[in-house]
Amino acid sequence: MAHHEHSAGDVPQMDYAEHERTYEGFIHFAEVGTVACLAIVTALAVGGSAHAWGTAILGTLLTLVASAVGIASRSIGWRAPAIPFVLLLLALAVL
Repeated sequence: MAHHEHSAGDVPQMDYAEHERTYEGFIHFAEVGTVACLAIVTALAVGGSAHAWGTAILGTLLTLVASAVGIASRSIGWRAPAIPFVLLLLALAVL
């Protein structure tokens, strides 16, 4: 097994700006994904408990579109899939 010795001059410097950008992207995706998962679970609850599968399918499609918008736009972010989530919660309460 080869033994590699590195001196301080051999080790490349960390690209902290790129690390920060990657971390911010991960957090953004996690926020949007969490709200989207909550919306889809709520859509399943609407379909399963109220037998309103049309509403559940429409809510799921709205969630997918809103999630794509939320991922594409950092300024909107998790707020985009929150709209169908709130609408599905209202549908669950009313139906």
